[in-house]
Amino acid sequence: MAQTCDMSEADNNLVLEHLRHIRAVVDETRLDLKEVKTRVGLLEQQYASISNRVDRIEDRLERIERRIGLIEA
Repeated sequence: MAQTCDMSEADNNLVLEHLRHIRAVVDETRLDLKEVKTRVGLLEQQYASISNRVDRIEDRLERIERRIGLIEA
């Protein structure tokens, strides 16, 4: 009986060790994902800003082209 108890305790310890490792990996993954989300958010903001600037430049270029007669109004 004592040997069965020892094996059960050893099995429990092994399971706990694996669970702790899994939890550590999940925690690390959570932090990585948070960082990725932050970076993607910054990229989205930068893209939106650049897109707006390009739109304004296109509008200005079109006005210039119309003024000098490169395109019809």
